[in-house]
Amino acid sequence: MANEHYFSQSPSSDEATVERLVSLRGREYAVATSGGVFSADHVDKGTAVLLHKAPEPDLGPGDLAIDLGCGWGPLTLALCEEAPGADVWAVDVNERALELTRKNAARAGFSPKALAADEALAALGERKIQLIWSNPPVRIGKARLHELLTTWIERLADDGAAYLVIQRNLGADSLRSWMLGQGWGCEKIGSAKGFRVFAVTRTPREGEETAADERG
Repeated sequence: MANEHYFSQSPSSDEATVERLVSLRGREYAVATSGGVFSADHVDKGTAVLLHKAPEPDLGPGDLAIDLGCGWGPLTLALCEEAPGADVWAVDVNERALELTRKNAARAGFSPKALAADEALAALGERKIQLIWSNPPVRIGKARLHELLTTWIERLADDGAAYLVIQRNLGADSLRSWMLGQGWGCEKIGSAKGFRVFAVTRTPREGEETAADERG
């Protein structure tokens, strides 16, 4: 459908899969992609920037890492590769995306959990998240985006972090100001190709700029 978005729960567009070879943080993976899923024909620029700028995960056995808005799974694959002892969850509202991520991860020898967002929140309970990687769906609108970020960032562990990539022309700097206004830490760790990458924590790190500092 022409007006269908990749954040539809059950896409009605052609679900025929296409086999591709992709490079993620210097490693090649054979993956399947499909219409109705975000960036179905390539690794999109924002995700590529996040993969280039985010530090290698420093996770212990059983630490929880979440790919929020997993699409067909590029961030999930990188997390599984670099944090083999961690508990990796791929989260999306799109059922086709979740199925593709399961298949692509299994092909690479990984076994993350692939969960719809409401299922993931129910499974999470009181458990804290150590790491989030996300290219969040900015086009869902400011109010829904703020709700999504609040839901997940408030579930970070005290020493956990969310690495987010946002396109500069789609409000990256204003979103950072909003996040600082929530009392979170939000450090810009890099930028490239018109995108900003932020490291977000539930509380500011020592010496980090706060909303009050930003206002001068």
